[in-house]
Amino acid sequence: HVQLVESGGGSVQAGGSLRLSCAGTGIHLSSAFCVGWFRQVPGKEREGVASIRPGATTTAYASSVRGRFSISLDTAKNTVFLQMNSLKPEDTAVYYCVRVLIGISWSGGYWGQGTQVTVS
Repeated sequence: HVQLVESGGGSVQAGGSLRLSCAGTGIHLSSAFCVGWFRQVPGKEREGVASIRPGATTTAYASSVRGRFSISLDTAKNTVFLQMNSLKPEDTAVYYCVRVLIGISWSGGYWGQGTQVTVS
């Protein structure tokens, strides 16, 4: 049974920081997977925020978060992190982590339940 559980969300003032975690069970970080963070605001489409390939450790970021957010992973703990600094009100959203086999679209991956981030 595959499960991804996000944590670390909350409320923070603009300029503050949060660190999101995504712990996985039943699915392990490996070079066969790509790992990402997405976010969604009610009424809007889900937006890709950051991604990382465990095998190659290459990363990618949305232009809106580049330089402020950082994705990383701890393979021993089977956990992916999203460090968010210099938060802005427009970063307010539900954040989701996802793991997907390379070559498969994100929508076909394993998704967590989401964690709320509110920046005021």
